Amino acid sequence: MKMNKLTIAILIAMVLGIVTGQGLRWLTPELATSFADNITLLTDIFLRLIKMIIAPLVFTTLVVGIAKMGDTRTVGRIGIKTLGWFMMASLLSLTLGLIMVHLLSPGVGLNLSLPDGTSTSGISAGAISLKDFVSHAIPKSVVEAMATNEILQIVVFSLFFGLAAAAIGDPAKPVVSVMASAAEIMLKVTGYVMNFAPLAVFAAIGAMVAKEGLGILATYGTFMSQFYLALGTLWLVLILLGSLFIGRRILVLLGLIREPILLAFSTASSESAYPKTLQRLEEFGCSKRIASFVLPMGYSFNLDGSMMYCTFAVMFIAQAYGIELSIGQQITMLLLLMVTSKGMAGVPRASLVVIAATLNQFHIPEAGILLLLGIDHFLDMGRSATNVLGNAIAASVVSKSEGSLQEEGFEPERSAA
Repeated sequence: MKMNKLTIAILIAMVLGIVTGQGLRWLTPELATSFADNITLLTDIFLRLIKMIIAPLVFTTLVVGIAKMGDTRTVGRIGIKTLGWFMMASLLSLTLGLIMVHLLSPGVGLNLSLPDGTSTSGISAGAISLKDFVSHAIPKSVVEAMATNEILQIVVFSLFFGLAAAAIGDPAKPVVSVMASAAEIMLKVTGYVMNFAPLAVFAAIGAMVAKEGLGILATYGTFMSQFYLALGTLWLVLILLGSLFIGRRILVLLGLIREPILLAFSTASSESAYPKTLQRLEEFGCSKRIASFVLPMGYSFNLDGSMMYCTFAVMFIAQAYGIELSIGQQITMLLLLMVTSKGMAGVPRASLVVIAATLNQFHIPEAGILLLLGIDHFLDMGRSATNVLGNAIAASVVSKSEGSLQEEGFEPERSAA
């Protein structure tokens, strides 16, 4: 009932946000911008609270999960399965985005004034090299990684820490027990933080509508509907793939994660849904140690919605400028995005940096991003929700492959204090 109440509250907040934002534009247009600038404080507070708990939650749950796996062989086997699924899902998302943008051709014959070729988007378009990726992935200080919420770096340190704890055995048990208790405390804190979600959703939607207006949906309606059609196709494919492993229980999983999906959609941040997704996976029957291992890795390696958007957006901009990319160039783009999209943060507009870098690589005017900036928030809502779905299915599939997915009616255990 608690989940249902929060879900209903978030839906009501979305509706009230739309009504309030559009009402201000109609009644007092001069106050709409001021309202948008000020009300986002509520969303900022909520997202800061979420970021406050992400680092300790990822660290404690991942270390406990690895330590309880017992040996490096088990960790390696699960890690290979996880990365294998992520690579498959990444390639699928990127390829499907490329296929859909060719079928729908949203940029062909676009009746919008293109930005001047000398214009800049204000987004860094520097090429992302393998060296940059490796440097970003390896932390030089775990304290700095936690302070800046670099999930991939926290995962790397947690892997080393957890493996060391598993290797020394009994001497590490007191530390692992303390971390298990800390993880339970952080999950309780999560419950407190989630009570602010409806206010954050109201502020995010209200500010967006007050600033941009619903009219922008009509202007870009065709492109948005085509992108959401592509996302819907990806959802269907991911659900079908998941059902091959967990059968009809995929429907139970979808029911359980509807709240974190809605939260990610309404805040345009898959990061905001991380704590709730972890809880729902445990309720579904996923092994806690596996879910705690797969989910944080997924936030760096398995952002399915964001990756589909990368190919869709790059090709859309190329179509809008009338630039033809050869099959070889498109394949190269897919391979490039397979690397550059890893470590992409699950926060608003992070994918635009990757898109800017990709445009730069293929000499497509960077200013084309300006075509999407006005509606990027609306697009980010859909891809953030897709990221949550993809990671939840990944954790469930890996749990099933390890024989650690409990049947229906399972009551999740709580770690001993």
